[in-house]
Amino acid sequence: MNSLGTGEADDLNFLSSLTNASDLYFLALSGNNFGGMLPESISNLSTNLAFLFLDGNKLSGNIPIGIGNLVNLEDVELFGEIPLVLENLSFLYKLHVSAINFRGSIPTSLGKCQKLETLCLARNNLGVTIAREVISLSSLLELNLSQNHLIGSLPMEIRNLKNTETLDVSGNRFSGVIPSTLGSYVKLESLKMVSNNFRGILPSSLSSLRGVRVLDLSHNNLSGQIPNYLESFVFLENLNLSFNDFEGVVPTTGLFKNATGIREQDGPAVIVKVLNIQFRGASKSFIAECEALRCIKHHNLVKVLTICSGVDYNGNDFKALVYEFMVNGSLEEWLYSKENEGEEQRESRNLSLPQRLNIAIDVASALDYLHHHCQETIVHCDLKPSNGLLDIEMNGHVGDFGLARLLSEATYNNSCRNQSSSIGIRGSIGYVAPEYGMGNEVSTFGDVYSYGILLLEMFTRKRPTDNMFSEGLNLHNFAKMALPEQVARIVDPNLLQQRQEEEASSSDNNTQSEIQSHAIAIGSSEKIEFLISVIKVGVACSEELPRD
Repeated sequence: MNSLGTGEADDLNFLSSLTNASDLYFLALSGNNFGGMLPESISNLSTNLAFLFLDGNKLSGNIPIGIGNLVNLEDVELFGEIPLVLENLSFLYKLHVSAINFRGSIPTSLGKCQKLETLCLARNNLGVTIAREVISLSSLLELNLSQNHLIGSLPMEIRNLKNTETLDVSGNRFSGVIPSTLGSYVKLESLKMVSNNFRGILPSSLSSLRGVRVLDLSHNNLSGQIPNYLESFVFLENLNLSFNDFEGVVPTTGLFKNATGIREQDGPAVIVKVLNIQFRGASKSFIAECEALRCIKHHNLVKVLTICSGVDYNGNDFKALVYEFMVNGSLEEWLYSKENEGEEQRESRNLSLPQRLNIAIDVASALDYLHHHCQETIVHCDLKPSNGLLDIEMNGHVGDFGLARLLSEATYNNSCRNQSSSIGIRGSIGYVAPEYGMGNEVSTFGDVYSYGILLLEMFTRKRPTDNMFSEGLNLHNFAKMALPEQVARIVDPNLLQQRQEEEASSSDNNTQSEIQSHAIAIGSSEKIEFLISVIKVGVACSEELPRD
């Protein structure tokens, strides 16, 4: 279904019509397109209102002070500056405000919300220090103040958060030592203090945090020996002490015997591409990749951490590139699950429609940067699923620049005129632009062609080298002939099956209304229209002639 709202200033005026709904208990308008300010009329909604969700819109301005009239609010997720008058919200147990226009200090009135269990104020412009009244709330189980501008030392009142399970103060400007009182957080499971200015040694009192699963203290000025008590953290899953001034080595006993349990790292996780120097053209590939990587930096490109060039223990040339590790592997692995995986594991690796769309946009953003926003135009020349890598949040990254070419302005202009050269085919079979096979110069058009094939492959789940493509039939023609009526027959069945499973689940649920079932049916129709649009883009990008 389409998002509600127009993005205009008066989008939420309809809330005034809800003031007579005396039994209103739950109001969720998240993830739409509402614009403007939150009207004062929200203060006149039913005092029975317990859940209010307005996050994920385009709203601006401040939260009306009169929200304090809604005395039974329990769970609130919204935007904007928190009003100072909150002491009336005695039932509030969750407050989630993450908006870039939230400035100033944390209201001390939050300290009156004695039942508050979750407080998330991440990704704002909060300054000054943490309000002592807030840090004294013993009811807090989760406190997230990350990505703000908070300064100074952590106040001693932080010792009152003894029941806290999650504490995240990353991305601020805190200084001083890590308080020893954190050792009293016996229920703590996740502690993140990344990218601050904490200094000194780790207090010995932290040895009591034996239930912690995530401990990330990276990007600070901590020093001293890496404490041996970390060996006793039997539940630890993620430890990051990188970018500090620690001495010595990571303990080698206890949990640290298990290489898969934790990594010692000096930065983002140590994936290494070692070039086979005996392979023809390996040295040129290494130089090409270094040349391409030296002048690029984009969030959808795999980050290179360092390069190695020297000799190995046998006196042979050794060349390698160390990239940031992408924990979710390659797009190819997700499209074509490995044969040795169990059925359940293969099922869990199915990419949903939104995931495929987001990855396609990420790859397109990377190409746009390479082609139009670098100091010199860069042509990747080898775009394919195995070179599309996915991070922990399933964001797409383009890697492997072994065939990349830097184009001077003159070369780029020549390539646009399709002047010939003797460079031969550059790329992988099935993805390489047809004009390269005819001796044409490398150009950004070649990457566009490869992207079109990649896009068609992502949504049809058919390799361009599939045995079905022969005697003049290829992935491009296969998709083009299906437009528009037959698209449902060529796309990956998993995409349509996901919708069918949703429909089946809906029909089995006796509480679903006919209106909800109808909405799902509309979703199916819109899904096909969306897939038609995607296939059209893939076909347009993979036309045989660059001018098309």
